Amino acid sequence: MNSSQLFGITMIAYLLSTAFYLALFLFKNKKIGFIGMLLAAGGLLIQTIGIGMRWYESYQMGIGHAPLTNMYESLIFFSWCTALFYLFMEIKYKARIIGAFVMPFAFVSIAYASFSDRINDQISPLIPALQSNWLIAHVVTCFIGYGAFAVAGSLGFMYLLKAGAEQKRTAAPTLFSSLPELKIIDDLTHKTIVFGFMWLSAGIITGAIWANEAWGTYWSWDPKETWSIITWFVYAITLHARFTRGWGGKRIAWLAIIGFVAVFFTYFGVNFFLSGLHSYGSS
Repeated sequence: MNSSQLFGITMIAYLLSTAFYLALFLFKNKKIGFIGMLLAAGGLLIQTIGIGMRWYESYQMGIGHAPLTNMYESLIFFSWCTALFYLFMEIKYKARIIGAFVMPFAFVSIAYASFSDRINDQISPLIPALQSNWLIAHVVTCFIGYGAFAVAGSLGFMYLLKAGAEQKRTAAPTLFSSLPELKIIDDLTHKTIVFGFMWLSAGIITGAIWANEAWGTYWSWDPKETWSIITWFVYAITLHARFTRGWGGKRIAWLAIIGFVAVFFTYFGVNFFLSGLHSYGSS
């Protein structure tokens, strides 16, 4: 069994996990939610083994490097980071219903990596710019932040759904009555953004050091760098507004969603639609 087969099993596990979490959201059956959690955890374990195996396979080919160097591998890693962060949050805060909004990201990213004809899933030798010890530090820190921001965006969407349902002021149970209280969602959104912001900041710093090593400059306003700093400022403004203006509720929820849209374009859109030093990410 190779890494691609393990990723295929992971994709199926995440798909089933998403289905069970959605069933928990719709039918409010705790046993269904527990099965969804087991599937997510099982998929994460298999995916971890798959990432390790792909790393080993690269060494077998004589071009050993961390599996973090192209769009296929980064999508796999984004899926892994998202699932890992979500499961940590579920265990810590006992908020299983969030899985209905987060696990689809983990599934879609690994499914797109597996089936898109625009993505090359072959293990290839590293280009000179990627042959650096900073590779792992930069990619890992960025993608831990990306995974957290995916969860924050999901929480923001949850907040808006819950707030909209409560504005109707109906005493009858609604589809969204099983979601956590608004204060809890708002608090989790804030904590998740703080966590992601710290890792994104570390990713930008390590990326600047790596850029200086590879290209002789810390910052060159490459499209990826430009959108990274735009994304950083979106979250910096969000946290500033939270700390100094006391913003919360719908404002922070919308900013969490806008921030994730910026993350999505920084990670995905730039690779496919803008040329620059980071264009190798689309290969």
